[in-house]
Amino acid sequence: MAWDSIRGHDGPRSQLAQAVQAGRLAHAYLFVGPEGIGKHRFATELAKTVLCEASPGPMRACDRCPACIQVQAHTHPDCFSVRRAEDKNELDVDTMREFCHRLALKSTRGSRKVGIVEEADEFNVNSANSFLKPLEEPPAGSLLILLATSLERQLPTILSRCQVVHFSPLTPEDVRAVLLAHGVQDPQRLNHLVRLSGGSPGRALALHEESFWSFRQTLLEALTAPRPDAVGLAATWIKFAEEAGKQGPAQRRRTVLAIGMLIELLQTALRVAFGNDAEAPDPMNAPEAERLRPFAERLGVDSIADNLEACLEAERQIERYLQIGLVLEGLLNKLFPLPVPQRSR
Repeated sequence: MAWDSIRGHDGPRSQLAQAVQAGRLAHAYLFVGPEGIGKHRFATELAKTVLCEASPGPMRACDRCPACIQVQAHTHPDCFSVRRAEDKNELDVDTMREFCHRLALKSTRGSRKVGIVEEADEFNVNSANSFLKPLEEPPAGSLLILLATSLERQLPTILSRCQVVHFSPLTPEDVRAVLLAHGVQDPQRLNHLVRLSGGSPGRALALHEESFWSFRQTLLEALTAPRPDAVGLAATWIKFAEEAGKQGPAQRRRTVLAIGMLIELLQTALRVAFGNDAEAPDPMNAPEAERLRPFAERLGVDSIADNLEACLEAERQIERYLQIGLVLEGLLNKLFPLPVPQRSR
């Protein structure tokens, strides 16, 4: 059964199974956890469980009936989702009004209907207000599932009307298994991706693109260069972000993923500076650690730690929609400050 193929998330599954078996499934759930860990797939399986026409038991779907097949193919008329437009930073009010209209219509098959809000972090005040009526007075037989990455990013009007289900990052073993299932075979690449994933297979698979590994090499060369070119690297990085497409969200996502690669390199340098690089999680990474040794010894533990904090702050700034170019320039100027000119005597 498809439920059994989902790695991790035993806690959420147990929580929802108890609600289903007790006949107390709520009308609205807020799934909260990092991006790319399987919340959408979990929501799809829950939708199949609710809409299955030949269910073998509580919290089970047959995976064979027309309803299960249609939900899996995203063609079921009573199961639909909404997300922000690619050219927008927020879920706009018109998009949510259309979603609410579909939710209010009579079910086409059976008596249940499932609506999934894929980016519940992106509500603005107007779109959230337009969503209050179905949250407060849900249409009969409806189930709403909102997918979010953080409770802190939720508007109180949304948070107070949903039952929260917490999703945790996957274990390294589970991430490795997912990557192997997607055809990632090279041992060194596999180890890098597991370490970079932060427990998110979706993040790891996004980083599997060859363009990221080419850019990672650019970052490594910048860190190990005798005289790093912060201005040139910023221009290269901005171009790399723009290659994700014309839409701002795609560029921001690519920028944040690349910052994650820089963080990984700095963490390797930090281990070297501490003198415990022999205990690195990836023994095959020893040549790379050796390349970073001059950088690590030049900066020292405290400066590298400050640079790591600067990377985390840059991620937060990108997520707050600050201009990518300005954020990257500030970050790289922090990493590669210009030498202070000596005063003539």
